[in-house]
Amino acid sequence: MEATAADRPDARFGREPAKETTAPPTAASMAIADPAPLGLAAFALTTFVLSFFNAGLVSDTGAPVVLGLALAYGGLAQVLAGMWEFRNGNTFGATAFTSYGAFWLSFWALNQFFIGKVPANELGSAVGLYLIAWGIFTAYMWVASFRTTAAINLVLLLLTVTYIVLGIGESGGNSTVIHVAGWIGIATAIAAWYASFAGVANSTFGRTIMPVHPFTR
Repeated sequence: MEATAADRPDARFGREPAKETTAPPTAASMAIADPAPLGLAAFALTTFVLSFFNAGLVSDTGAPVVLGLALAYGGLAQVLAGMWEFRNGNTFGATAFTSYGAFWLSFWALNQFFIGKVPANELGSAVGLYLIAWGIFTAYMWVASFRTTAAINLVLLLLTVTYIVLGIGESGGNSTVIHVAGWIGIATAIAAWYASFAGVANSTFGRTIMPVHPFTR
């Protein structure tokens, strides 16, 4: 049977081409479903909701709604996607999903247990450092994404800018900069949703419905 576009390695979230082997396939070596659309959807939805608050489009009083998403969907679902990417032999996807899942779990824990322990006059610089450090991580993942797809590359480029701008805004206590970061975060979420939708649609239809433009390896 001819492989579909969704089944090829270049249609997955940075998955390395499978190596040839002379050993017969076993149940343990058989591929599982692509976890990338789940991880991207979890990332996108949680980022979208938080970014609406950061952009000032909804009242900050409703911000605790993000914590449930951060724990269950952005956090747990992404970590699971990362573990399945390890199972698929996808170093890039495993690193990305596990890390960003851990980011959302740390965001939940910070808001639930630790943020009150930071002195008020140090809170902005502490949160800014936290976000900018994630921006540095995302920047090198963006560089690595030049061997994945244009869709994933765009997500990580926008996310890098979101982290850096938001970190600068938090460090300086500048609400205007934070609002700008919120708008960039919304764009990031939309790009991630597109990549997730493409993964689901292309796999379901067995052909390329929504292009993600794989880079040449």
